[in-house]
Amino acid sequence: MRSMHTDTSQRWGDDVELADLVRAAQRGDTRAMSELLDRLAPYVGRLCGPIALQDGPDAAQETLTTVFRELRRLRDPAALYGWVRMIAVREAVRMARRTPRCTDAESYEEVPARGDPQLATDIRDVLNRLSPEHRAVLVLRDLEGLDEKTVGNLLAIEVGTVKSRLHRARDNFRKVWGR
Repeated sequence: MRSMHTDTSQRWGDDVELADLVRAAQRGDTRAMSELLDRLAPYVGRLCGPIALQDGPDAAQETLTTVFRELRRLRDPAALYGWVRMIAVREAVRMARRTPRCTDAESYEEVPARGDPQLATDIRDVLNRLSPEHRAVLVLRDLEGLDEKTVGNLLAIEVGTVKSRLHRARDNFRKVWGR
């Protein structure tokens, strides 16, 4: 999987501007809160979608609701990015656990060519065959580009567990993809 991790300043804009926006929202400025949630929504969606799959929009909505409710508790506005990521991943895994995953690997036939609109659907189909925990590790490590220690902290698991889940997730992804 190609890493889509980007520098937080590229993602959020100016750090000072973001900190000011967070502080204003924490003081109850509804316009600032609305702008902050608008900025966060695409990122939250990109995290929740591949983990929670069809429940991704619900997980993203729950994440943004939690951010709205709990923002006053965030002490350091510079920690917003990591705090939101933690909430999004935990919510996406929680939602994904509620939905049974497809395990019928035999029903998977031919992989479409790059650029074929069916490709995104097929990738989601392959992801659906993985456990929520394996999807979360794949997204955080391979899409977000986080190191194993950070992934472990986010998921509240040991680094060794991250490594073994990542190995199994990649292996299972390749096996199903190659069918």
